[in-house]
Amino acid sequence: MAFPVKADVDANYVKLMQIYLDEKSRAKGAYIGVATHDDNMINATKAFATAHNIGKDQFEFQMLYGIRPQMQEQLAAEGHKMRVYVPYGTEWYPYFMRRLAERPANVWFMAKNLLRA
Repeated sequence: MAFPVKADVDANYVKLMQIYLDEKSRAKGAYIGVATHDDNMINATKAFATAHNIGKDQFEFQMLYGIRPQMQEQLAAEGHKMRVYVPYGTEWYPYFMRRLAERPANVWFMAKNLLRA
């Protein structure tokens, strides 16, 4: 299923994060990696975890190498687990181009973040 409207994508992302971070899922062994560079998704995750007394060791944030390094450092400094994905090998460039092509806004997002670094 694809959500063509970003607000719907975001709402579903938060809904899924809440499902997998809830007590029932964690009791079954679920461990969630919240893969996002979006402040709203990061803040929603932190707020949900705080409101439900979910320890920072019960989930992790995941981001691409080189994108929002200050946010990666901030999350780690706050005690959150932080995993950084580093595409490498012969397929890194096709992977990168697919990510850009998936959503035209990714081009602007990449340009902004490269200038921040």
